[in-house]
Amino acid sequence: MTTVNGELADFLRRARSKVDPATAGLPHDGRIRRVPGLRREEVALLAGVSTDYYTRLEQGRRITPSDSVLDAIARALGLDETGRAHLGHLVGAPAGSARRHKPTVQRVRPGLHQLLDTLVGHPALILGRRTDVLASNRLARALFADFNAMRPTERNYARWMFLSDQARALFVDWEEHARACVENLRLDLGTYPADELALGLIAELTEQSPEFRAWWEEHGVFQRTFGTKRLRHPVVGELAVQYETFTMPGDRDQALFLYTTEAGTSSREAMGLLASWVLAETGRPQPSAPDSEG
Repeated sequence: MTTVNGELADFLRRARSKVDPATAGLPHDGRIRRVPGLRREEVALLAGVSTDYYTRLEQGRRITPSDSVLDAIARALGLDETGRAHLGHLVGAPAGSARRHKPTVQRVRPGLHQLLDTLVGHPALILGRRTDVLASNRLARALFADFNAMRPTERNYARWMFLSDQARALFVDWEEHARACVENLRLDLGTYPADELALGLIAELTEQSPEFRAWWEEHGVFQRTFGTKRLRHPVVGELAVQYETFTMPGDRDQALFLYTTEAGTSSREAMGLLASWVLAETGRPQPSAPDSEG
């Protein structure tokens, strides 16, 4: 696994390799480009800093750029808001942050479990760091997977997405949503570079999934807060669900994912059928909390 400085260097090199010099407004200088994207001196020119300064930054030297310099570099590299935040996390990682530490246990407040249990008509998940599934209501477990039945170490959305045949069969656009998991994990690692559990998860997925391994090396970061998932469900057939993401007050490392369907569509009918099937199977809504918190 790369160090914090190595992560910064890889991220910057990948970012500048994706920038088209012509699109960036640079004149053709007649030199043959042996590699795609911008050269270091061109990034420095566009950002208004010296080539030596940018080179030392890309090499992971101990320098602390100002916010204005980071903004300029982000603009030169064409980074979006999430990419700019990730760059700030990598540059701002304090000395010694690469040391391993024992991660703290993530827990969901009782009130949030109660909230999930009341959403009998809408699937809902609460994800924590590294896409750990901290809580889910019964309809979400019927729609996606029974995370409560998994061992605590396996209750992870990204792990399920890449290592489960069920997930690959369920998502019509599996590649799109699997890539989103990679980009969220990359963003999470930039914020918490010494998280042992995240490093272990990434190592496991890198070893077992060629897709994860290839996409992880792309160093993409993006945080999707809403969108649509098209599913091919084994019980109710095809449906499209829209999701919205809500950061939990008091704990920004937890997010509620709420799934809905459009009124008057076959997807709404399918969701209603699934909810009825859940009630028929269980007799009553089951709690969002798993039997063991782990």
